[in-house]
Amino acid sequence: MAGSALVMAPPAPTTPQFEIRAMTPDDLMAVVELERDIYPQPWSMRVFEEELALSNRTYLVAELAAGELLGYGGFLLVEDDAHITTLAVGESARGRRLGTHLMVALVAAALARGARHLTLEVRVSNKAAQALYRRFGFAPVGLRKNYYRNEDAMVMWATDIDQAGYQARMESIIELLEEQA
Repeated sequence: MAGSALVMAPPAPTTPQFEIRAMTPDDLMAVVELERDIYPQPWSMRVFEEELALSNRTYLVAELAAGELLGYGGFLLVEDDAHITTLAVGESARGRRLGTHLMVALVAAALARGARHLTLEVRVSNKAAQALYRRFGFAPVGLRKNYYRNEDAMVMWATDIDQAGYQARMESIIELLEEQA
């Protein structure tokens, strides 16, 4: 790998508002409840249990100190590609840049596990999520027809996340988060 490769994952910003940590089986009731509130076709408890049991998966949660779950996200790792499988923020936590914080933590976790590229699918109608992903260097590369049963998904990729240019992108995102804290 070239000398410009990242040696370590960027640190996640700190915030007194919430903590981001690894998802555990104890979180699943709250995760599934949020999932049902957010998505028209939610994942079941069993899907989350199976995902947590797989060694090539990483799932994180964001919670208040009081234990209230605000959001979660996760990815699966295949070779050096991290596929963001889910990113969700509860209605009560929107507007706090929680999605950005979760993405920073997911990118850091993906880098720590050896990822070089990120990919995901997003509803074509979800312009807010697309804008978030673009800030993280994702670019659209295609569509998956009827991926969400009744809607197409835009496939997006962010490549070379282990290089200095992407590290600079992450540092600017983190600086902005810290200024807004």
